[in-house]
Amino acid sequence: MLATLKTGFDDLSPRLSIVAKYIVDNPSDFGLDSIRETARKTGVSTYTLVRMAKHLGLHGFEELRAPFRTALVSGAELSDTMDWMETVEQFPETGAPQAKARRNTLAVVQRSLHQLDPATVKSVVDAMFEARNVYLTGVRASYGLAYYFHYVGRMALPTLQLIPRHMNSAVDELNDASDQDLLIAIGVSPYSKETIQACRFAQSKGVKLIMISDSDRISPELTPFEVVTASTITTHFFACYSGVMAVLENILAMLVERGGQAAENRIESYKALREDVEAYWTHVK
Repeated sequence: MLATLKTGFDDLSPRLSIVAKYIVDNPSDFGLDSIRETARKTGVSTYTLVRMAKHLGLHGFEELRAPFRTALVSGAELSDTMDWMETVEQFPETGAPQAKARRNTLAVVQRSLHQLDPATVKSVVDAMFEARNVYLTGVRASYGLAYYFHYVGRMALPTLQLIPRHMNSAVDELNDASDQDLLIAIGVSPYSKETIQACRFAQSKGVKLIMISDSDRISPELTPFEVVTASTITTHFFACYSGVMAVLENILAMLVERGGQAAENRIESYKALREDVEAYWTHVK
């Protein structure tokens, strides 16, 4: 079903495209939610959801939802049976929303790691080591994620570069890039115009593109080499980045593993350097 939805985007009307994208990005929630709740989350009518089912040759919404519901494993989202979570929930006034947010964070991380394909991670890491330069970009809220990934990753892979630097634009930094280089772009909905422009420009230069996002359907103009998706469902008004961070941590772990002894030696040299310049505060008794 997911494969059918992914390959059939171009044949869908704008409203059906919204539904298809939501199902592809949130299969677990789609399997759990009622037709009214799904309509609320997607911003379409219940009639549109029924039309999607009919478009796929099904009798109705329940038949469309059935395979996703079947795929759900009991307790797959680190469920509600944790004793400590019940203690949080009982806290006066703010306990319930705190527990809801914590359950959401745990579910987002598990969902993101569950859908993280080991073959994709290997492909991403191999491409990073094979590239002449590995450019990394992310703006607004995604900048913090990109900065951390670069801070750790460059110790294992010296060719990793965070762009833009020194108040330039990412496009400026990519001006000399070629098909020997790689761009990793981090961004979730709503997608930054600057990030999409950088990706388009990189593609025009022949740069291999890897995207880390909440969807593998971002822009029809982009044809990434790999897309790594993470869940960003939230209980507040902004995306939950816990899942993206979990995915990045796993890529970093494989980056160090792939780098072998040379990567370990570089990391040790950075640690020694920071100790030499007393970069870290120590308590003097």
